Amino acid sequence: MITFGTERPRRRPNLTPMIDVVFLLLVFFMLVSRFGMDRALPLSVAGGGGTYSGPPRLVDLAADGLRLNGVAIAPDALADALRGLTENPFDAIILRAGDGADLQALVAVMDRLTGAGFTRLVLVE
Repeated sequence: MITFGTERPRRRPNLTPMIDVVFLLLVFFMLVSRFGMDRALPLSVAGGGGTYSGPPRLVDLAADGLRLNGVAIAPDALADALRGLTENPFDAIILRAGDGADLQALVAVMDRLTGAGFTRLVLVE
């Protein structure tokens, strides 16, 4: 009978190179992915030397709702109310976020006003 030597135990496959490749792919896809769209909101700086004319246009955003010149107003009616207070879309509109105001709600108000054609929004503290 022919003998081929002692039988060696079977070697288990080495998974280290595969784990390295998977880790490198994970790092690569994390670096090239975009998780959200970056967007910038145009804001004027308060005290920037611009002129202010006309009636007051102060939009207060609080935790309990939205106010225009101290009077509670629905977000849908804000743009129409501001059209009556402005002479043109370039007039300044002052935005003030109070304590407990949600940042997303402020951004939504700014988007709504920008969509209505108001271009000069001033954010004050």
